[in-house]
Amino acid sequence: MKKVTKIIAVIALFIGIAFASQAQSQAPQKIGHVNFNELLQSMPGIDSVRIALQEYQQTLTDQMDQMRVEFENKYLDYQSKSAGMSDIIKQNKEQELAQLQERIDAFQQQAQQELQNKQAAMLQPLINEAKQAVSDVAKELGYNYVLNSIEDVVLYSEPTDDLMPQVKAKLGIE
Repeated sequence: MKKVTKIIAVIALFIGIAFASQAQSQAPQKIGHVNFNELLQSMPGIDSVRIALQEYQQTLTDQMDQMRVEFENKYLDYQSKSAGMSDIIKQNKEQELAQLQERIDAFQQQAQQELQNKQAAMLQPLINEAKQAVSDVAKELGYNYVLNSIEDVVLYSEPTDDLMPQVKAKLGIE
């Protein structure tokens, strides 16, 4: 009976030592955060992207304005002359106005999509550079996770280290 008790005690001791060494060998998770939007807005080159997008948007807006002016002129012309028009000419003019309105609507949707595509294409190199800098800093400082600290992205977290200064330094941003 004493032997069985000793064996159980030795086994319990080994299990306790195994659990203790396993718990000590697991390093705590290191978590940091960066406001990625703020980082992106402070990157060199963002101003030229912003200007290029504004210029492109203005070009699209100018084209849209020209189409609207054309529509308004044709509509006013139709209104002023509709009383003396035959039914067939009225139908033609109404159909022409409807087609022009459809072209304006289609252009507006296409312009919006093109602007979004251009924005994504122009921002992607900056986004990739910022992500690489965040990754490099996290690896250099031994972080397991870096969260984007933009409002409403993380609902709850323990206080973490803000890596923004190190990431900006990595990118050469003051």
